[in-house]
Amino acid sequence: MTVEIAGAAPGFVSITFPHDWAVVEALLKHPACSQDPATASWLLPSNQQNLDQLLGLLYRTGRFTAPPPEATIPAPAEPAASRALAPRPRLARPPAELEPLFVDARPARASGPSPATEDLVRRLREALEARHYSPRTQEAYATWLLRFEAFHRDAPPSRLGQAGINAFLSHLATDYEVSASTQNQALAALLFLYRNVLELPLGDLAEVIRAKKPLRLPVVLSREEVRVVLSHLKGDKQLAASLMYGTGMRLAECLNLRVQDIDFNRSSITVRSGKGAKDRVTMLPATLKAPLKEQLARVKTIHDLDLSEGWGGAPLPGSLDRKYPKASKEWNWQWVFPQERRWKDPQSGAQGRFHMDESILQRAVYEAVLASGISKRASCHTFRHSFATHLLESGYDIRTVQELLGHSDVKTTMVYTHVLNRGPSGVRSPMDGLL
Repeated sequence: MTVEIAGAAPGFVSITFPHDWAVVEALLKHPACSQDPATASWLLPSNQQNLDQLLGLLYRTGRFTAPPPEATIPAPAEPAASRALAPRPRLARPPAELEPLFVDARPARASGPSPATEDLVRRLREALEARHYSPRTQEAYATWLLRFEAFHRDAPPSRLGQAGINAFLSHLATDYEVSASTQNQALAALLFLYRNVLELPLGDLAEVIRAKKPLRLPVVLSREEVRVVLSHLKGDKQLAASLMYGTGMRLAECLNLRVQDIDFNRSSITVRSGKGAKDRVTMLPATLKAPLKEQLARVKTIHDLDLSEGWGGAPLPGSLDRKYPKASKEWNWQWVFPQERRWKDPQSGAQGRFHMDESILQRAVYEAVLASGISKRASCHTFRHSFATHLLESGYDIRTVQELLGHSDVKTTMVYTHVLNRGPSGVRSPMDGLL
């Protein structure tokens, strides 16, 4: 395997490589590195500090030989400030004349997964789908199965058992330094595999490694910081971020909104199939009614144009597209935040629109936080944390906040009660008494 780094759009370099989880995890640890959805490459602002940090992360994976000492990237022509806030480039194709900087030190696998592994993955997906697990969970569990077998050199999981699970979890913690939540997700995937697919007993599971998840306070923005970040967003991205802060919706819940989910008369929004496949109702902020109506008017224009060209369908959940073949073109089923270009089914050739990709809104919020000069590591989910914290600061009871957030247990909501205590801000430091 070869990781190749080369110049891309002005101010950026592209990183391309055959898919490998160790390399992906190394790139995810770099704060400025992101994946370009238009190509298979990753993008990084072009400066020597970023390159040195990237090479160090790749080298620490243990997959590569030492990087050549003369490997440098010329500094871009534009100033550093404009480079940090530059919009994400969308490349038409991978650049030519790529210079390899790393070569995999281990022998590559001669082929992909074996037929037995592919059959096991298929059985795992079928078991997950039969129990109505979400597509994201299905993808995550299938990925953990492949990584589990690759770690054990393609040994059948039926021969590994509890000892094999512990060895894999220890490998994740020591070699990759994954978080406790990632380690527990891998454990959940393997336990599901053994219990529901292989139907093999694992004993009392007393010796299975379970990572202790640390208790961490969420990142919360002040009201003024929220106002500044939102001011650096434009158009539908500003409206989506405002909805996440004003309603406490998650990123996926916000982008999955359809026209029929918004009730202007009752000032409410129905969140469909939220986390845990649960529906709930949250408020519609009065200040967002007018911009939301303008957004729906723009979406209606786009939808009418799509219909006039013979398309105009939106994917329906579950089997509704089979029960109601014409429903996908009805106005009430359209997305509140549709994508810019129509999506084309490679098999049928039919065209429709999906909702805005999550990475687009995430990138916009990331750049808005940079432009605002806020030093906190804020993201789209920070708006949800800020929503809950500000409600508790305003005197609303925790059960109300729990219902609005969609938490099954009030203990989950209690992480935000740190704002109810005076804490450090209510104590005068003895240092101030010396002045």
